[in-house]
Amino acid sequence: MTAMLTLLTVVGAQLRDRLRNLRDEPERGSLSVEQVIITVALIGIAVALVAVIANAVTSRSSQIQ
Repeated sequence: MTAMLTLLTVVGAQLRDRLRNLRDEPERGSLSVEQVIITVALIGIAVALVAVIANAVTSRSSQIQ
């Protein structure tokens, strides 16, 4: 019983320390507007490339038949 109580005390202390560290660094892990814009631009470029490649494949496949 005391082993479990000791374990719970240690886990509680570790969680409290982690939460305190997270509160001290509020910007840690946050995304900036620039990162979001760059990500959206890269996704747009990828979608455009897929569309171009799909169009090229379908046009070439119709020439094969």
